[in-house]
Amino acid sequence: MFVEPFSCVGSARNELIVAIFIKTGAFLSTVGSSLIVSDVAKKVRFGKETDPYQRIMVGLSIVDILVSFLTYFLGTWMVPKETEWLWAVGNTASCNAQGFFIVFGALGEGLYQMAISLNILLLINFGWKQEQFAKKVERPMHFIIITYVLTIAIIPLVSETYNPLCGTCFLNVIWDTCSTKDEGELCIVHGSEKVFVVIVMIMGASFLIVVFFSTVAMVLVYLHVRRQEMRNSRYNFRQHNTENHKESKRIRKILFLYTLSLYFTYIPFIFHVFASNQISQSIISTLGPLLGFWNMLVYFLPNCLKYQRDHPGTWLVTAYCQVLRPQAPCAWSPSGMCADQKEEVEDAPEMNFAKFNTTNEQPATDPVDPANNR
Repeated sequence: MFVEPFSCVGSARNELIVAIFIKTGAFLSTVGSSLIVSDVAKKVRFGKETDPYQRIMVGLSIVDILVSFLTYFLGTWMVPKETEWLWAVGNTASCNAQGFFIVFGALGEGLYQMAISLNILLLINFGWKQEQFAKKVERPMHFIIITYVLTIAIIPLVSETYNPLCGTCFLNVIWDTCSTKDEGELCIVHGSEKVFVVIVMIMGASFLIVVFFSTVAMVLVYLHVRRQEMRNSRYNFRQHNTENHKESKRIRKILFLYTLSLYFTYIPFIFHVFASNQISQSIISTLGPLLGFWNMLVYFLPNCLKYQRDHPGTWLVTAYCQVLRPQAPCAWSPSGMCADQKEEVEDAPEMNFAKFNTTNEQPATDPVDPANNR
C-alpha cells in the first residue's frame, strides 16, 4: 500500500511539531466551543430567553467540537497503525469515523458561519425581528444544514473513500501494484476516484460560497450602518433611534469579527497549496483547528467589554478570565449547586438580539437640521 510516513512534512521532527501544534489548537477550539454551549445551556437552565443567534452558535459549536476533538485532537491516534505515522494506533473503522467527522464538521462549521451572517443581515438591513427569523427561517435552516452535510459525509463512507492522508484520514484513494496487469502498473485498491473528485469539488464550491456570502453580508451591513451614521450626523432624531443605532454598530462589529475568524480558518488552506516548503505548510496547517477558539473570543467579547466598563482599569485578558470562569460548573451542576450563586457578569445588550430592530424605527417628529436651530 502506497502510504509513506513523513511524506507531507519532510521528517519525523516536523511531524512531531505539527502534531503538537494541531492538538493544542484543537484543544483550545474544543474548550472554546464547549464554553459557548455551556453558556446557552445555563440560560436555558435558568429560564432565560434565547434567540436564533445563540441557537445558531450552539449548532456551530457542536459541529466544531466534533471536528476539533474527534479529528484534530485525536488526530493520528485514529489513523491505521500500518501507516507508521506518529502515534498511529487506529484501524479502518476509526479511520472512516475520522474522515466522516472531518467532512461533516468542516462543512457544518462553514454553513453555520453563513447562517450567522444571514441572521445579522436580515436583522440590520431588512428590519426583521428575531421572532420573525425563528418562525420563517430557523427550523428549515437547521434541517437543510444537517441534511446537506450528513449526505455529503456519508457518500465517501459508503464508497470507502476515507483513507490515510498526511497523518489523518480524509478523502483519498489508495493505489497499489495491480495483480492482473503488467508489473509495476498501479491500480486503485481502496476508494473511488469519481467520488473523490465530486466530493472535493462540492466541498470547494461550498467553502467559496460561504466565504463569498459572509463577505458580502459583512459589506452590506457595514454600508447600512454607515448610512445611519451619516443620517444621524445631519439630523436630530429621538434618543430611542440613537440607542438602536449604537446597538447596530456593536452588532456590525460582532459580524466583522465572526467573518474574520472564518478567514483565519479557511483562507490559510489556499496558501497551503502554494507554500514553498514543508515548514510553511506545517505552520499554516495548524490554523485550521482554531475556529472554535476564535468564535469563543468573539461570542464573549461584549460581556468582557461590559466587565471592563464596570471595572475600569481591567485588562481585556483579565475580563475574559472573569467572564469565562463560572461558565462550565454552573451550567452542568446538579440542582441547587449554583441556585444561590449570583452571576458575576450580566449579558451585555448586544449578546441578546431577541427584541432588536433598527430599520422599522420612525422619528418622533420630522427630522430637524441642526443648522436651522442655531
